[in-house]
Amino acid sequence: MSTVSQDRPRARGPAESRRPRVVVTGLGVISSIGIGRADFLAALRDGACGASPISGFDTTGFRYARAYEVPGFDPETRLRRIEPGRFGKVGAQAAAAARMAMRDAGLDPASVRDERGVVAVGTTCGESLDVDALAAAEVAGGLARLPASRARRVHPGRLPVAVAVELGLTDVEAVAIPTVCAAGNYAVGHALDALRGGEAEFAVCGGADSVSRMAFAGFYRLRAWAPERCSPFDLHRSGFMFGEGAGMLVLETLGHARRRGATVLAEVAGFGLNCDAEHPTRPLRERVADCLAGALRDAGAAPSEVDVVFAHGTGTKINDAMESAAFADVFGAAGPPVTALKSMIGHTQGAAGAHACIAAVLGMAHGFIPPTVNFSTPDPECPVDCVTGAPRPARVRTAVVNSLGVGGNNAAVVLRHAGALPDVPPAEAGAGAREGAA
Repeated sequence: MSTVSQDRPRARGPAESRRPRVVVTGLGVISSIGIGRADFLAALRDGACGASPISGFDTTGFRYARAYEVPGFDPETRLRRIEPGRFGKVGAQAAAAARMAMRDAGLDPASVRDERGVVAVGTTCGESLDVDALAAAEVAGGLARLPASRARRVHPGRLPVAVAVELGLTDVEAVAIPTVCAAGNYAVGHALDALRGGEAEFAVCGGADSVSRMAFAGFYRLRAWAPERCSPFDLHRSGFMFGEGAGMLVLETLGHARRRGATVLAEVAGFGLNCDAEHPTRPLRERVADCLAGALRDAGAAPSEVDVVFAHGTGTKINDAMESAAFADVFGAAGPPVTALKSMIGHTQGAAGAHACIAAVLGMAHGFIPPTVNFSTPDPECPVDCVTGAPRPARVRTAVVNSLGVGGNNAAVVLRHAGALPDVPPAEAGAGAREGAA
């Protein structure tokens, strides 16, 4: 079945041609395989896998208990303005990643405090570790024993506030986007809309989440949690596995970036979103294809121009097969290479889309496609050109990042190589600049 036209997209209309182009100038990443741009890049090239035994909470009584936790990272050692304990672990990680991204962009927060900006943070569970602690306190001593300091930290709307406080941005739109597993892409799309619409000149956007007992126990009981590791598109895949961390990007209008002499890493060329509203956990193939096609139309790109798709790739039987079919609907039987970052860093929930966007930008700049690790046997129900084993050298000029959220929330981002921008000097092409930045 093919539901999406393979024709070239229409030319951009007058209003679209006048809208500002939006570029990525900074990356901040906290993940189970690397912290900071340089470490994350090295891990992508090495095909690292961050799965390990859960250490963040007691897993006594479970037959298996592994996840993609961030080892030995204290975000408060990276923070400058936030007082210890004011925000929970997730908020602190979002703020730390945002601080990294601003530094990577060469953008002093003080220089943009008088400019219109956006802070958008996607999440699934927000401060889930505080929710765990509150539940434990209630069980142990009743409502009267609930620690007020933790209760004040729970609201997910505090995540973008943590970023704004850490950066000293007192006049920005601070938005929390709780569209679960697609929230990181939604945050990038929200920032893109604001920049294109003239509502802002810069944005700090992405997502953050952690691995909680609440989520682990729930999906374990649903038999959706993989025993050892996440293996997207593999014949013997057995489920997904949550990861933790944060991924934040600095976006700017091209004009703003050029005025300050910024290094341009990539262009955010297009975005699409829709909602199935059909099934809690099973996205509709047709709607996923529609979302991808819409993002390509928004970017003015033909399916044949796409050099790689960063799949949602959860490692579940049904969703990987459905996503593969949706790719065939959009790109045809001989579609572009596909990779699934969750094999390396787990399902980082609200940060998943942002982590994949960061990986795509790094792959563009350094000429490779990260591999889908933990893959051994192709599945006939997933007939995609899955990049496996080792990174694949590639000249990536257009990349698509696909995200699918619980409740049918679909979002896709189209990224273009910085060299495709009109009249971009070589110094702006971002091919490895500031590689060592933290």
